[in-house]
Amino acid sequence: MPELLLNLRHELHRFPELSGNEKKTAGRIVKFLKPLRPDLIIEKLGGHGVLAVFSSGQPGPEILFRADMDALPVNETTNVEYRSLKAGIAHKCGHDGHAAILAGLAIHISANRPSKGKYLLLFQPAEETGNGAKSVISDPSFSGFNPDYCFALHNLPGYARNTIIVRNGTFAAASMGMIIRLKGRSSHASEPEKGQSPAAAMARLMASLPKLSGSGSGFGYTDFALLTLIYGSLGTPAFGTSPGEAVLMATLRAYLDSDMKVLIDKASGMVRKMADSSQLTCEISFTEEFPATTNHPDAVAYVAGAAHELGLPIVEAGLPFRWSEDFAHFALKSKSALFGIGAGLSHLPLHDPDYDFPDKIIDAGVSMWVALYQKFAS
Repeated sequence: MPELLLNLRHELHRFPELSGNEKKTAGRIVKFLKPLRPDLIIEKLGGHGVLAVFSSGQPGPEILFRADMDALPVNETTNVEYRSLKAGIAHKCGHDGHAAILAGLAIHISANRPSKGKYLLLFQPAEETGNGAKSVISDPSFSGFNPDYCFALHNLPGYARNTIIVRNGTFAAASMGMIIRLKGRSSHASEPEKGQSPAAAMARLMASLPKLSGSGSGFGYTDFALLTLIYGSLGTPAFGTSPGEAVLMATLRAYLDSDMKVLIDKASGMVRKMADSSQLTCEISFTEEFPATTNHPDAVAYVAGAAHELGLPIVEAGLPFRWSEDFAHFALKSKSALFGIGAGLSHLPLHDPDYDFPDKIIDAGVSMWVALYQKFAS
């Protein structure tokens, strides 16, 4: 692999930035891209996104290749020489590697200009929060682009290194954060009957909400849905006070957007019914919305064809992945495919504090991008 790609990956790893704060990350990527002479570089796209445009000037397809570049609020525990220099922030999902792979495609296109069409290399911010893709799409600077196809890859621990993982239809689940606020009335702890504590209602919700998870018509879903409690807070650590407020948070997931709507309705209805019966008021809000990432068969066929030509192993995922990806927003607009590249059967899982992107898959990732590019550009 070109040493400059390895250097870029390690530099991005040393200086990680959280979603929405990727200013210096974007600057490093722009510095890398400028000598490659794209026809256009758009900065600050959807926040700190960077779009490099290589155009033939001739009619043809418009193809978007996308890499994410934000890091996670995780303390790194590896001892690699390029370990994160920022306390509490680290690249634990491999977005540094994804960006380096896309930079490798830029090197190839710079030396092998397209004879037709237009090619968009997007270094996207804020994937982890679900805000980046939709911010890019709604940015006025992106309004002049209308990709025929969009492609993205993600490294996947648990699969043999350099294996290409594909799936038609849903590749990654829809997800959403649910925030529940229960409000009653505080009182002295010696006279709880003079207040309205949300403690009992909160306890019942904690027991009941996860039971909304399930698969199939017996649960009211077409496919799979899951509700996971992730946080709870009741009152304050004051032994003299019976609490008057509680907060409960859950992550909702579903393989289909239609099932996500059903799960939202079920969970919201349960909360409101519990609040009413407990003489409490409730507030329900949602955050970090990810639609289901739905792959188009035509786009998947291009990915599988590229892998076959390169002699890379191909695995078809039997079920969608339960995690979410905001690349879903591009899939709502264009024929799209998100695919996986195996990081190693025993590689540490994503978001683990000891995880590090495996540099040995960079070559295969770049080769996949180049093969896809050549299918359209020549």
